[in-house]
Amino acid sequence: MSNDINKVVLAYSGGLDTSIILKWLQVEYNCEVVTFTADLGQGEELEPARAKAEMMGIKEIYIEDLREEFVRDFVFPMFRANALYEGVYLLGTSIARPLISKRLVEIAALTGADAVSHGATGKGNDQVRFELACYALNPAIKVIAPWREWDLQSRTSLLEFAEKNQIPVPKDKRGEAPFSVDANLLHTSSEGKVLEDPGVAAPEYVYQRTVSPEDAPDKAETITIGFENGDAVSVDGVMLSPASLLTKLNELGARNGIGRLDLVENRFVGMKSRGVYETPGGTVLLTAHRGIESITLDRGAAHLKDEIMPRYAEVIYNGFWFSPEREMLQALIDNSQTHVSGEVTLKLYKGSVSVVARTSPNSLYSEDLVTFEEGSGTYDHHDAEGFIRLNALRLKTYSARNLR
Repeated sequence: MSNDINKVVLAYSGGLDTSIILKWLQVEYNCEVVTFTADLGQGEELEPARAKAEMMGIKEIYIEDLREEFVRDFVFPMFRANALYEGVYLLGTSIARPLISKRLVEIAALTGADAVSHGATGKGNDQVRFELACYALNPAIKVIAPWREWDLQSRTSLLEFAEKNQIPVPKDKRGEAPFSVDANLLHTSSEGKVLEDPGVAAPEYVYQRTVSPEDAPDKAETITIGFENGDAVSVDGVMLSPASLLTKLNELGARNGIGRLDLVENRFVGMKSRGVYETPGGTVLLTAHRGIESITLDRGAAHLKDEIMPRYAEVIYNGFWFSPEREMLQALIDNSQTHVSGEVTLKLYKGSVSVVARTSPNSLYSEDLVTFEEGSGTYDHHDAEGFIRLNALRLKTYSARNLR
């Protein structure tokens, strides 16, 4: 291997795969390894990662709680756009990668490391997302992707490497894992193994964050979410920090069976993959945000947002968070949120979430204009005649030509 690498910052979960990568970097690159473990709300105890890294001789260990930054600076900006990849996916994995990459590069600068490393495989999107973000933040950084370099291509060879190098192997890792899981405060993603055949329904045990809609309470739950400038700030009148608010919405959505998605998606690297996602709080938040936008956004602005949303979602999915096009789109989206403030009341019931009321001091809704009763005279019904005649002109011309 290259001998110009003296120190590497590794995105380290403490699990078997990244522990093998840690040892592999030490052996193959003969370099010092710095570990970085991010708490993005995955719900796991992270201190064991520290103990495992120490056991493997690591001197510089970074374990950081990034939940507030994750929601405030990444999740919320994305939700201002109502972003959905291929119309349904709330981008829970995609949006976590830029923040992890940002800290990898920052820690590399802090520790004088020559390179960063990640545990993404050579078939997935994450390798692209990690590396594009790292290069965007530091064009000179070196990225080591072990899954594209080593010859450990089977679970058996990985376990043999672990045992040879005295890396503890959990007993359940000796068999085939039923599926792979990635989790953070926004979602849980499951794929592989028992999910690889899209023609077979996912077993119920795949779902870890939500109860099944059938088992959800028989009585609907009503909540109110407050917004300021496009971002959620309160639940039922209680002001909450970004991470606390998403945590609260996760609890509410999960117990009502909300946010399940079984999707066959188009990966950026060119293949289709089947994933099972759970995004309870995000699903509630998206519905609420569209609800408050419905009374605060002008028609032209709202429709323009909907037109650019698929492009924005694709940019994030493909790993271009730190790109000029994402920044341009974000500026447009953020400008649209200036008056998106108020409250939305929602009903949660057996897997569904629906808006039942919305109010805003910046509302564009005029009861006087839409009432079926006698209005103040602001709207003259006769004005519609000329409006219709002008819009019908081209249709009449088109039809007359076809009839000739």
